[in-house]
Amino acid sequence: MQIILKKDVQNVGEAGDLVNVKDGYARNYLLPKMYAEVATEGALKKREHDLARIKAKQEKLHQAALETAKKLEELAKIELSAKAGESGKLFGTITTKKLVEEVLSRSGIELDRKNVSLNAPINRIGEYTMLIKLTSKVKTELQVIVTASEILQEEIEEVEEIQTEE
Repeated sequence: MQIILKKDVQNVGEAGDLVNVKDGYARNYLLPKMYAEVATEGALKKREHDLARIKAKQEKLHQAALETAKKLEELAKIELSAKAGESGKLFGTITTKKLVEEVLSRSGIELDRKNVSLNAPINRIGEYTMLIKLTSKVKTELQVIVTASEILQEEIEEVEEIQTEE
């Protein structure tokens, strides 16, 4: 099915693009969410008319993303501390939501957690790389350093005692 994208869709195209996608994907996802419209004659004429406006808007978004990327590169790294066991394993994990909140509090930059990906789950003390995708063409990386705020003794002996009593 041939459609015209109204918004940028990851791995499909950018707003204003004329693309071919599978019928089910268009009918069940893109059209109901208003990410696209069917490429009829009227829609194609409207697209030609709106193309200059769309390109100007995309350029403006691209410039804003470049500025945000520059600010994030100045931030360089984020240091977090969390409770951990003696082996360095954290009690819980540090999520992308927590990372986005930390970036907001330190730099004032608002990010969508869906645009943040990690090279590995953050469940141990150490260094991690956070990939931030601002637009389809602008990406930046930020180092995340996790340290232990408290090292709690892992209570393995107590668990063994409880099991032997039963």
